Amino acid sequence: MTRLKWLSVLALVVMFAVTACGGAPTQAPAATQPPAATQPSAATQPPAATQPPAATQPPAAQPTATKAAAATTPTPAPLGNVNALPKVPRNQTVYLGWSISSPIGVTNPWALPGYTHQEGNVFLWEALSYYGIFASKEIPWLADSMTYNSDFTQLTIKLNPQAAWSDGSPLTSKDVLFTFNGQLKNDKLPYHASFAQFVKDVSAPDAQTAIVNFKLPAPRFKYEVLTFKFDTGIPIVPEAVLSKQSDVNAFQGGLDIAHSGPYNLVVWDQNQKIYDLRPDWWAVKAGKRALPAVKRIVMVNIGGQVGQNMNIVVQREVNNEFDAILDVRASVAKAILDANKKITSHTGNNSPYGYLDWWPNSLWSNDQQAPFNDANVRKAMCETVDRDKINEVIYDGAKVATIYPFPLYPNLQKFADSPAVKAQQDKYQPGKFDLADSAKLMTAAGFTKNGQGLWEKGGQTINATIQGFEGIHSDIVPVLVEMLKKGGFDANVNFGNDAYQNMADGKPGLYMFGHGASTVDPYAVFDLFRTPTIGTTAGNNNFSRYNNAEFSAIVDQMAPLGADDPKFQGLAAQALGTYWRDTIDCPVIQWLLRIPYNQWYWTNWPTTDNPADGENGAFWAETGMIVITGLKPSGAQ
Repeated sequence: MTRLKWLSVLALVVMFAVTACGGAPTQAPAATQPPAATQPSAATQPPAATQPPAATQPPAAQPTATKAAAATTPTPAPLGNVNALPKVPRNQTVYLGWSISSPIGVTNPWALPGYTHQEGNVFLWEALSYYGIFASKEIPWLADSMTYNSDFTQLTIKLNPQAAWSDGSPLTSKDVLFTFNGQLKNDKLPYHASFAQFVKDVSAPDAQTAIVNFKLPAPRFKYEVLTFKFDTGIPIVPEAVLSKQSDVNAFQGGLDIAHSGPYNLVVWDQNQKIYDLRPDWWAVKAGKRALPAVKRIVMVNIGGQVGQNMNIVVQREVNNEFDAILDVRASVAKAILDANKKITSHTGNNSPYGYLDWWPNSLWSNDQQAPFNDANVRKAMCETVDRDKINEVIYDGAKVATIYPFPLYPNLQKFADSPAVKAQQDKYQPGKFDLADSAKLMTAAGFTKNGQGLWEKGGQTINATIQGFEGIHSDIVPVLVEMLKKGGFDANVNFGNDAYQNMADGKPGLYMFGHGASTVDPYAVFDLFRTPTIGTTAGNNNFSRYNNAEFSAIVDQMAPLGADDPKFQGLAAQALGTYWRDTIDCPVIQWLLRIPYNQWYWTNWPTTDNPADGENGAFWAETGMIVITGLKPSGAQ
């Protein structure tokens, strides 16, 4: 790789960072900047892309602790000894760049707060089934089959008889019942509400069979709850381990917890998590998978919150130190591909360099807090967003801006194109950009413009500071800030480490975040708004805290109906109309994941030309295990 090409990559990343941080009221603290000691010795003269670093040396990780914090906060005790690990060649190791912030040692899926699947735990835990979104197919896993009766009031689960835990004990219906009853009875668990709403009881007539009886028809329970896709679904947990814990939510799990997945966690410190393949993985004997070629996974902690330190991360990807990293913005993706011909994307070297994710982003607000508790103020705010300009300025004319809270996968596109939805769209005009109408709504809400052209009431302007994440929002958020300002909203940007917590706490302002919900029909996203609770950190949050009995009643009527039922379609259109009428949040863009896949050592990444198992390529998603175990060695030494 030439020096000029690398400078182009670095300049693009720095440009976005500077643009994004320029107006931030809360700058990302120094904690997120990696120490100089961990940076390459010459940032503008990296090793040539065709000369990868030493095979057995893991990339230097970025510690998350700062010098200032070190004086007052003790470094968490590491688990495992990296120096005692056997050597694994670079061409048998996958290096993944990601921010790791969960407490060291939390591997128990029921450890709350603290557990997340997104930081490598996907390699430990498995679901009854997976779903390949781009192949539109179910991938039976721990269960050979899950079959409904004719009216969706009973589900029979047949387990794979070869399924087993890492300690050698069989995984049976006893584990399934323990998992389901735990979700049903423990209100701290993330799927408790779904189990409480639908599940009447569970039973196990034999070691390989579990039967779920529902209180009412539950046609999407199998998919939405029991299947891993994107960031949702429940793993099956070991009854023999968790039943012995006095508090399953406090038990961390550590390195030794029995698990069914293909890797053992062998080291976890502030710099990295290391997973080694266990050759006795049940899925190999069962014929689910050949023995994975990836013998070791090193998830390197890039520091800070997700999306920070990306200039260093991008450099290391181009240098073949990383095999995959967090997704990047479009211009950066192109520069990376130009700099290293061994790196590809979901769409190869062609725009848009990524795939449609399940996470369309909106501008959220706390709908229970003034002034955004007034639907007219929310609508007025949303009418300042010029989606055509967003497409033109950021996406080179591609139609990425959206009016929907769900991704336009085939089934959902069909729903969006239906006459019932088009009627609601014509009625509420959700994509309207109209500063004059916005001004009328604000005036009716009791606001007047001050000398700076900002809406004001009682001497207070409207706090429209957008909480977001620099690494993934540095292109869109500054543009939204300028649009909001032109509409009279006191807008700014906060990409600080407190951004997510501010959203979770319902702090004043706006929140740039996605909807992790619907993928095959619109029910899940509407169910997200059925109660004012905010949900989980995996992406399926209700930051709006919207609370409307009328809307909830519509969603409750949808729950027992199949998606192809005309009554369901009518109710779903009505729910979408209510979403637009009340501006529950302001939809802005469909989300594209542009993950640079480095093919120097590993091939068979999922792309449009090579769908592989039909999974999305996010290694941090619940389907990440399918992606990594499907990789094939390139032959590089």
